[in-house]
Amino acid sequence: MKVRYIGKTESFSLDNNKIYDVLSVEEGWYRIVDKSGEDFLYPPEEFEIVDE
Repeated sequence: MKVRYIGKTESFSLDNNKIYDVLSVEEGWYRIVDKSGEDFLYPPEEFEIVDE
């Protein structure tokens, strides 16, 4: 699944309006690789789905 981040840009994590690949959904949260190159869980309300 591909999602667009609609939250605030954080220098260490995600960029607003950028599309990210969701690696998995765990307990309702999205596992995404951020700018650090590591994968973390993020709340789905900060994203819009662009491709399921």
